[in-house]
Amino acid sequence: MKKVEIICSQKGKISDVLQKQDLKYNVIFKALRNKDVKVNGKRIKENLLVNKGDKLEIYFEENIQKEVEIIYQDENIIVANKPRNIEIEGQDGLCELLNASAVHRLDRNTTGLVILAKNNVSKQALLEVFKNRWITKKYLALVAGRCNFAGEIKKAYLLKDSETSKVKIYDNFVKGSKVIESKFKTLKSNENFSVVECELLTGRTHQLRAHLAYLGYPIIGDGKYGKNEINKKFNEKYQKLHCFYIKINKIDANLKYLEGKEFLKYPDFYS
Repeated sequence: MKKVEIICSQKGKISDVLQKQDLKYNVIFKALRNKDVKVNGKRIKENLLVNKGDKLEIYFEENIQKEVEIIYQDENIIVANKPRNIEIEGQDGLCELLNASAVHRLDRNTTGLVILAKNNVSKQALLEVFKNRWITKKYLALVAGRCNFAGEIKKAYLLKDSETSKVKIYDNFVKGSKVIESKFKTLKSNENFSVVECELLTGRTHQLRAHLAYLGYPIIGDGKYGKNEINKKFNEKYQKLHCFYIKINKIDANLKYLEGKEFLKYPDFYS
């Protein structure tokens, strides 16, 4: 167990004071939940205001310091850059680590931007945004092969297979299937791989992963919809799919200041 001890130089919330010590946001709030934070010797679990001269102590396991980069935050929302191998919800999920609520999802090993709500008012407003698709989300995918998408919309039909926990894509409607629309644009390409900008016009389970594989360009590292020989060739175990851009186009009056706001974070595989 590691201990960090400081004397407050000014008044402020515990989280603000501790972040100035290069502690991750998720580490601070997990310590608060576990009562592993002391103010003047007293264990507390709330993100209280502390005063100049107060003694702060925080205890945490160094191996829980998952790198969760905060792109933006205010009193209502957090925009985080989700790393791979972490769920949105559940034990040690992004919501628990950041002490906030989910309003949309990314697959466990898909990386990139996630918006989380810090209170019920913002949660309801953001759920309405996603329900009505008042939002633009764009992804970057590293796919196998040379492709030449020009920003066109690709339409197909997606059917869930509950037995395999996978989805299947069809050109034409089959019983139980749902229409999907994906917009693809090739940004970089060579004989081995391409970087594709992807935009979801419908939001179905595993839509981009399955759709690209169906079109003949599986995402490198995708163990479910990709090809093992390709993943071995590139030595990748996790799908190279990253949500790099989010824009809130319309939102409830309570959070009107977020309307038109854009968030951007490129992945390591795009430079």
